[in-house]
Amino acid sequence: MTDPTRWPLADGRELLMFPLAGHTPAPVPDRRPLPERGDQRSQLRFDRQTGQWVIIAALRQDRTYKPPPDQCPLCPGPTGLTSEIPAPDYDVAVFENRFPSLSGAGSAAFDLPFPNGDLFQSAPGHGRCEVICFSSDHTGSFSQLAQAHARLVVDAWRHRTADLMARPGIANVFCFENRGEEIGVTLTHPHGQIYGYPYLPPRAADMLREARAYAERTGGNLFTDILAREVTEGSRIIASTELFTAFVPFAARWPVEVHIYPNRFVHNLVDLTDAELDGFAQIYLDVLKKFDRMYPTALPYISALHQYANSDEQREGYFHVELMSVRRSATKLKFLAGSESAMNAFISDVTPESVAERLRELA
Repeated sequence: MTDPTRWPLADGRELLMFPLAGHTPAPVPDRRPLPERGDQRSQLRFDRQTGQWVIIAALRQDRTYKPPPDQCPLCPGPTGLTSEIPAPDYDVAVFENRFPSLSGAGSAAFDLPFPNGDLFQSAPGHGRCEVICFSSDHTGSFSQLAQAHARLVVDAWRHRTADLMARPGIANVFCFENRGEEIGVTLTHPHGQIYGYPYLPPRAADMLREARAYAERTGGNLFTDILAREVTEGSRIIASTELFTAFVPFAARWPVEVHIYPNRFVHNLVDLTDAELDGFAQIYLDVLKKFDRMYPTALPYISALHQYANSDEQREGYFHVELMSVRRSATKLKFLAGSESAMNAFISDVTPESVAERLRELA
């Protein structure tokens, strides 16, 4: 597994630099006058109406918001005075978020309290939030990375997944990217985030619940059988290789939605072989390049890497990626209004088969 160069930031956070072959990171001292990291942490509050934990992170109100390009905190900072990455250049970099939704996941033990009879139950916002910068190029995007560079990002995701999964109190590791102001992005530099949750987030919990029920009913794996059915029907497949398959799901909720599955059952990135890691980077780039060719302007999207622990509780979990966009035409966006936001009842304006056909044509 890729061994990064570790470097301290001015307030004690850790920077990890992942280099391409033949490159040697050259960080400089971080000389920014950052305030000391205080005791202010987020809080978890249990919503009795839904049975879900909610993160209350008031410290994020002051996070960096749409700075001008010459003040981007994710660009290289050769002086050590301007950037979260104090270095003249870098390939891929990861650091703990300065304004984290969750924090404190080190070596100390943590057990999320089991919901009791208290209507207003809370707990510390235990976990970890990291930022991953895909490239030092401020105007680039993941889709524009060379294959070797995309593979390096995958290696960094894999490294951080293994690290965070091993930390006490972390139940789920989620790597994701938000691209485009339409999604809510406040830093346009190509980057993503990595969350280590102290609980299973609602969507992961929902999928595992359905997978367990399916296994009890049929003896099979829900994700494996969905993939096999999509391959058999074929009408929603947009790309396939010996190792991976990308398709628009049968019950897609978003105007543009693509799932990427390895053809072999694995729980997470750590379980993939070297050949599969190469194959993942390849098909992931292929799908994102298709996204870039859909409309005259760049397609805003969310990329969500669903990973599961090698545990009895999560044994049915099948690693896969879900990519989704709110753009429903060249000039229109889908806004999550009453039915979607209030009732979580999605209404799709397009058929998954027509979207798949459009994406297949974008060779």
